[in-house]
Amino acid sequence: MTLARAFPDDPTGWWIFLGTFVLYVVARWFFAWRQARREGDGHPVRAAFAEEDDPGTAVGGGFRSYRQFFGFVGSAVAVVLVAALTEGRLRLVLLWIIIPLLVIALSYLDFRQARKARSRA
Repeated sequence: MTLARAFPDDPTGWWIFLGTFVLYVVARWFFAWRQARREGDGHPVRAAFAEEDDPGTAVGGGFRSYRQFFGFVGSAVAVVLVAALTEGRLRLVLLWIIIPLLVIALSYLDFRQARKARSRA
């Protein structure tokens, strides 16, 4: 399989990977900030950053719910289908629309899971 690659060969591909990661982190912080603001926290920005510092509520190291698992699997299937069934500009446009939406949706799923874990504690 000569077409399969693990990492991009050019700097543009690395910027896309970095941008996807940054989009995920910014979306998680936005959801935490919005939740803190709704709850009437005096410093919602501090609360959003403090959420990530608490290891008991941070979601990571695996899937903690079936929603997360199926969200990641469904997102991967959607990206593969778009990439396999389209060509040219249509593929480019669809992937530039679908991937950010899927990343934001997955960050929201992780945020909800962390919020649910916080409320149980």
